[in-house]
Amino acid sequence: MPELAEKSAQVVALLQKIAADYAPAVFANSLGAEDMVLTDLIWRNAIDIEIFSLDTGRLPGETYDVMAAAEKHYGRKLTVFFPQHAEVEAFIRSSGINGFYDSIEARKACCHARKVEPLKRALTGRRAWVTGLRASQAATRGELDVIAFDAGNGLHKISPLADWSEEEVWGYLRANGVPYNALHDKAYPSIGCAPCTRAIQPGEDVRAGRWWWETPETKECGLHMVDGRLQRIKAS
Repeated sequence: MPELAEKSAQVVALLQKIAADYAPAVFANSLGAEDMVLTDLIWRNAIDIEIFSLDTGRLPGETYDVMAAAEKHYGRKLTVFFPQHAEVEAFIRSSGINGFYDSIEARKACCHARKVEPLKRALTGRRAWVTGLRASQAATRGELDVIAFDAGNGLHKISPLADWSEEEVWGYLRANGVPYNALHDKAYPSIGCAPCTRAIQPGEDVRAGRWWWETPETKECGLHMVDGRLQRIKAS
Protein backbone atom coordinates (compact mmCIF):
# COMPACT_ATOMS: atom_id res chain seq x y z
CA MET A 1 0.00 0.00 0.00
CA PRO A 2 2.30 2.79 -1.26
CA GLU A 3 -0.16 5.57 -0.38
CA LEU A 4 -0.46 4.32 3.21
CA ALA A 5 3.33 4.08 3.50
CA GLU A 6 3.60 7.67 2.35
CA LYS A 7 0.92 8.86 4.78
CA SER A 8 2.63 6.95 7.61
CA ALA A 9 5.93 8.64 6.79
CA GLN A 10 4.19 12.03 6.84
CA VAL A 11 2.79 11.28 10.31
CA VAL A 12 6.24 10.23 11.55
CA ALA A 13 7.68 13.50 10.22
CA LEU A 14 4.92 15.47 11.96
CA LEU A 15 5.45 13.61 15.24
CA GLN A 16 9.19 14.29 15.06
CA LYS A 17 8.46 17.98 14.45
CA ILE A 18 6.09 18.02 17.44
CA ALA A 19 8.78 16.48 19.64
CA ALA A 20 11.27 19.13 18.49
CA ASP A 21 9.09 22.23 18.33
CA TYR A 22 6.51 21.63 21.08
CA ALA A 23 8.54 19.94 23.80
CA PRO A 24 7.37 18.74 26.20
CA ALA A 25 4.56 17.05 24.25
CA VAL A 26 2.38 14.11 25.24
CA PHE A 27 0.11 11.67 23.44
CA ALA A 28 -3.28 10.92 25.05
CA ASN A 29 -3.78 7.24 24.25
CA SER A 30 -7.31 5.85 24.65
CA LEU A 31 -6.08 2.45 23.39
CA GLY A 32 -8.50 2.46 20.45
CA ALA A 33 -7.46 1.52 16.90
CA GLU A 34 -6.32 5.00 15.88
CA ASP A 35 -4.34 5.48 19.05
CA MET A 36 -2.57 2.16 18.58
CA VAL A 37 -1.39 3.39 15.16
CA LEU A 38 0.14 6.44 16.84
CA THR A 39 1.56 4.34 19.67
CA ASP A 40 3.35 2.16 17.13
CA LEU A 41 4.67 5.14 15.17
CA ILE A 42 5.94 6.91 18.31
CA TRP A 43 7.53 3.94 20.05
CA ARG A 44 8.84 2.15 16.95
CA ASN A 45 10.56 5.35 15.79
CA ALA A 46 11.77 6.32 19.29
CA ILE A 47 10.07 9.73 19.10
CA ASP A 48 10.37 11.76 22.28
CA ILE A 49 6.66 12.10 23.05
CA GLU A 50 5.39 10.65 26.33
CA ILE A 51 2.34 8.39 26.02
CA PHE A 52 -0.31 8.39 28.73
CA SER A 53 -3.72 6.82 29.23
CA LEU A 54 -6.67 7.66 31.47
CA ASP A 55 -7.99 4.82 33.60
CA THR A 56 -11.54 5.87 34.43
CA GLY A 57 -12.11 2.92 36.73
CA ARG A 58 -14.85 1.57 34.45
CA LEU A 59 -12.94 0.44 31.38
CA PRO A 60 -13.71 -2.90 29.70
CA GLY A 61 -11.41 -5.80 30.55
CA GLU A 62 -10.30 -5.91 26.91
CA THR A 63 -8.92 -2.38 27.21
CA TYR A 64 -6.69 -3.40 30.10
CA ASP A 65 -5.65 -6.44 28.05
CA VAL A 66 -4.46 -4.33 25.12
CA MET A 67 -2.70 -1.96 27.51
CA ALA A 68 -0.72 -4.90 28.91
CA ALA A 69 -0.16 -6.35 25.41
CA ALA A 70 1.22 -3.04 24.13
CA GLU A 71 3.61 -2.67 27.05
CA LYS A 72 4.89 -6.22 26.47
CA HIS A 73 5.10 -5.80 22.68
CA TYR A 74 7.14 -2.60 22.81
CA GLY A 75 8.94 -3.12 26.12
CA ARG A 76 7.72 0.28 27.29
CA LYS A 77 5.36 1.49 30.00
CA LEU A 78 2.39 3.77 29.60
CA THR A 79 1.90 6.57 32.10
CA VAL A 80 -1.57 6.10 33.62
CA PHE A 81 -3.68 8.81 35.25
CA PHE A 82 -6.63 8.04 37.53
CA PRO A 83 -9.61 10.13 38.66
CA GLN A 84 -9.52 11.94 42.00
CA HIS A 85 -11.46 9.63 44.28
CA ALA A 86 -13.23 12.55 45.98
CA GLU A 87 -14.76 13.70 42.68
CA VAL A 88 -15.96 10.21 41.77
CA GLU A 89 -17.41 9.70 45.25
CA ALA A 90 -19.23 13.03 45.06
CA PHE A 91 -20.76 12.09 41.69
CA ILE A 92 -21.93 8.71 42.96
CA ARG A 93 -23.40 10.24 46.12
CA SER A 94 -25.38 12.78 44.10
CA SER A 95 -26.32 10.74 41.03
CA GLY A 96 -25.90 7.05 41.89
CA ILE A 97 -23.48 4.45 40.61
CA ASN A 98 -25.08 4.46 37.12
CA GLY A 99 -26.58 7.95 37.26
CA PHE A 100 -24.99 8.86 33.93
CA TYR A 101 -27.90 7.11 32.19
CA ASP A 102 -30.43 9.54 33.70
CA SER A 103 -29.51 12.78 31.91
CA ILE A 104 -26.93 14.35 29.63
CA GLU A 105 -25.89 16.61 32.51
CA ALA A 106 -25.24 13.63 34.80
CA ARG A 107 -23.36 11.77 32.08
CA LYS A 108 -21.15 14.79 31.44
CA ALA A 109 -20.53 15.16 35.17
CA CYS A 110 -19.35 11.56 35.30
CA CYS A 111 -17.11 12.11 32.26
CA HIS A 112 -15.71 15.22 33.89
CA ALA A 113 -14.77 13.39 37.08
CA ARG A 114 -13.37 10.32 35.35
CA LYS A 115 -11.81 11.86 32.21
CA VAL A 116 -11.64 15.64 31.99
CA GLU A 117 -10.09 16.34 35.40
CA PRO A 118 -7.41 13.63 35.03
CA LEU A 119 -6.65 14.92 31.52
CA LYS A 120 -6.03 18.42 32.85
CA ARG A 121 -3.50 17.02 35.30
CA ALA A 122 -1.86 15.00 32.53
CA LEU A 123 -1.51 18.11 30.36
CA THR A 124 -0.14 20.38 33.09
CA GLY A 125 3.19 21.84 32.03
CA ARG A 126 2.94 20.54 28.45
CA ARG A 127 3.14 22.57 25.25
CA ALA A 128 1.17 20.17 23.03
CA TRP A 129 -0.95 17.05 23.19
CA VAL A 130 -1.38 14.55 20.40
CA THR A 131 -4.72 12.81 19.79
CA GLY A 132 -5.97 10.04 17.51
CA LEU A 133 -9.03 11.99 16.36
CA ARG A 134 -10.17 11.51 12.75
CA ALA A 135 -12.53 13.86 10.92
CA SER A 136 -14.75 11.02 9.64
CA GLN A 137 -15.39 9.47 13.06
CA ALA A 138 -18.61 11.30 13.95
CA ALA A 139 -20.98 14.15 13.21
CA THR A 140 -19.26 16.19 15.91
CA ARG A 141 -15.87 15.78 14.22
CA GLY A 142 -16.63 16.60 10.58
CA GLU A 143 -14.41 19.68 10.67
CA LEU A 144 -11.13 18.87 12.36
CA ASP A 145 -7.81 20.67 12.06
CA VAL A 146 -4.52 18.82 12.28
CA ILE A 147 -3.06 21.54 14.52
CA ALA A 148 -5.18 23.86 16.66
CA PHE A 149 -4.66 25.88 19.80
CA ASP A 150 -6.57 24.38 22.72
CA ALA A 151 -7.54 27.49 24.66
CA GLY A 152 -9.21 25.45 27.41
CA ASN A 153 -5.96 23.71 28.31
CA GLY A 154 -3.55 26.41 27.12
CA LEU A 155 -1.55 24.34 24.62
CA HIS A 156 -1.65 23.06 21.06
CA LYS A 157 -3.72 20.00 20.18
CA ILE A 158 -2.48 17.98 17.25
CA SER A 159 -4.38 15.22 15.41
CA PRO A 160 -1.96 13.56 12.95
CA LEU A 161 -4.58 11.09 11.66
CA ALA A 162 -7.24 13.73 10.96
CA ASP A 163 -7.45 12.82 7.27
CA TRP A 164 -7.04 9.04 7.66
CA SER A 165 -9.87 6.68 6.77
CA GLU A 166 -10.94 3.72 8.87
CA GLU A 167 -9.58 1.45 6.14
CA GLU A 168 -6.17 3.10 6.37
CA VAL A 169 -6.11 2.71 10.15
CA TRP A 170 -6.81 -1.00 9.91
CA GLY A 171 -4.48 -1.44 6.97
CA TYR A 172 -1.67 -0.01 9.09
CA LEU A 173 -2.47 -2.11 12.17
CA ARG A 174 -2.57 -5.37 10.23
CA ALA A 175 0.48 -4.64 8.08
CA ASN A 176 2.59 -3.89 11.16
CA GLY A 177 1.26 -6.47 13.63
CA VAL A 178 0.15 -3.81 16.11
CA PRO A 179 -1.78 -5.01 19.20
CA TYR A 180 -5.39 -3.80 19.28
CA ASN A 181 -8.48 -4.06 21.46
CA ALA A 182 -10.29 -7.39 20.99
CA LEU A 183 -13.64 -5.57 21.18
CA HIS A 184 -12.95 -4.16 17.71
CA ASP A 185 -13.51 -7.68 16.35
CA LYS A 186 -16.92 -7.74 18.06
CA ALA A 187 -18.38 -4.69 16.28
CA TYR A 188 -17.02 -2.08 18.70
CA PRO A 189 -15.34 0.49 16.42
CA SER A 190 -15.27 3.11 19.20
CA ILE A 191 -14.57 2.05 22.78
CA GLY A 192 -14.97 4.02 26.00
CA CYS A 193 -16.13 3.02 29.47
CA ALA A 194 -17.84 -0.37 29.62
CA PRO A 195 -21.31 0.83 30.71
CA CYS A 196 -21.33 3.56 28.06
CA THR A 197 -20.26 1.48 25.05
CA ARG A 198 -22.10 -1.16 23.03
CA ALA A 199 -21.54 -2.98 19.75
CA ILE A 200 -23.01 -1.35 16.64
CA GLN A 201 -25.29 -2.83 14.00
CA PRO A 202 -24.43 -2.99 10.28
CA GLY A 203 -24.88 0.44 8.70
CA GLU A 204 -24.70 2.37 11.96
CA ASP A 205 -22.30 5.26 12.46
CA VAL A 206 -18.94 4.21 13.93
CA ARG A 207 -19.71 6.06 17.17
CA ALA A 208 -23.31 4.86 17.44
CA GLY A 209 -22.27 2.56 20.27
CA ARG A 210 -20.98 5.41 22.44
CA TRP A 211 -23.63 6.87 24.76
CA TRP A 212 -26.21 5.24 22.48
CA TRP A 213 -29.12 6.68 24.46
CA GLU A 214 -28.16 10.24 23.38
CA THR A 215 -28.42 12.07 20.06
CA PRO A 216 -25.29 12.21 17.85
CA GLU A 217 -24.81 15.92 18.53
CA THR A 218 -24.08 15.35 22.24
CA LYS A 219 -21.72 12.39 21.93
CA GLU A 220 -18.52 13.91 23.29
CA CYS A 221 -17.14 13.35 26.77
CA GLY A 222 -15.68 16.83 27.18
CA LEU A 223 -12.06 16.03 26.45
CA HIS A 224 -12.28 17.89 23.16
CA MET A 225 -14.82 20.56 24.08
CA VAL A 226 -14.54 24.28 24.90
CA ASP A 227 -17.58 26.11 26.26
CA GLY A 228 -19.77 23.15 25.35
CA ARG A 229 -18.63 22.93 21.72
CA LEU A 230 -16.11 20.80 19.90
CA GLN A 231 -13.00 22.84 19.22
CA ARG A 232 -12.93 24.18 15.67
CA ILE A 233 -10.00 26.53 15.26
CA LYS A 234 -8.18 27.54 12.09
CA ALA A 235 -5.19 25.28 11.51
CA SER A 236 -1.77 26.75 12.16
